[in-house]
Amino acid sequence: MARVVAGFGVPHNPAAPELVRKGGPGSEVKTLYGAIEEQVRKAELDALIVFSSDHLSTFFLDNLPMFSVGVTARTNGPNDGTVMPRYTVPIREDLAAYVREQGIQDEFDLGVTQEFELDHSFLVPLHFLTPAMNIPIVPIFISGIVKPLPRSQRCHALGQSIRSAVEQWPEDLRVGIIGSGSITLDIGGDKGKSEGIQAYPDPEWTKVVTDCLDNADVDRLVAGATAAQLDAAGNVAGELLNWIAMLGVIGARKPDVLELRNYGGAAFASWRLDA
Repeated sequence: MARVVAGFGVPHNPAAPELVRKGGPGSEVKTLYGAIEEQVRKAELDALIVFSSDHLSTFFLDNLPMFSVGVTARTNGPNDGTVMPRYTVPIREDLAAYVREQGIQDEFDLGVTQEFELDHSFLVPLHFLTPAMNIPIVPIFISGIVKPLPRSQRCHALGQSIRSAVEQWPEDLRVGIIGSGSITLDIGGDKGKSEGIQAYPDPEWTKVVTDCLDNADVDRLVAGATAAQLDAAGNVAGELLNWIAMLGVIGARKPDVLELRNYGGAAFASWRLDA
């Protein structure tokens, strides 16, 4: 039987790979991602399920599913011009198809894409956490950018459904989960004040979220992540729904690592379920 053995939460700022290339191994960004990469290595994973929100690079307004699963043998990316290496990413196709099928049985209308590439929201975390691209992934897209967003309760329940599917998988696999995204972030919008294109308009919400994480208070986090709150936190703050889906998989437990930085209006966290 497959087991969920670890969970990880990270941001996916597209500037991060180039910042590290210029700043070197001692840069703060590298240190933060490096702490989570160490936990990924220790978990000795056979597969990674990745929740992220495409930034209208893989999908667009003519075809924008609320939830979708990538089901193929491999894909490539980034497909959005992010300055970073281009990767071929292995996908655990059989597990991806099974997770989708079981999700549909649980009354989630999961879309499917079989010919696609990935943008920075997937590739930046993988670049830092699995640089050799030697762990096959199951990519799960949550529509966290274009309103109306899915409800936080629905995303949490999706995570629970996926956990059930993993536990029913007959093969002995060690599975990790990534939730990719920021907590408060406004890109080119009118919320918050910044000299650049990025602003972090709701630092108090970041404190609430990290307090919920630190105290394993998932119910409070899910209840608080309303449409109005996510809107107040920035035009891409719906990325938090990826973390909420990840928490639906791993359950309510305190993280082994939790680092909060102003960088990206986000947190870096990891959980071990089998330690």
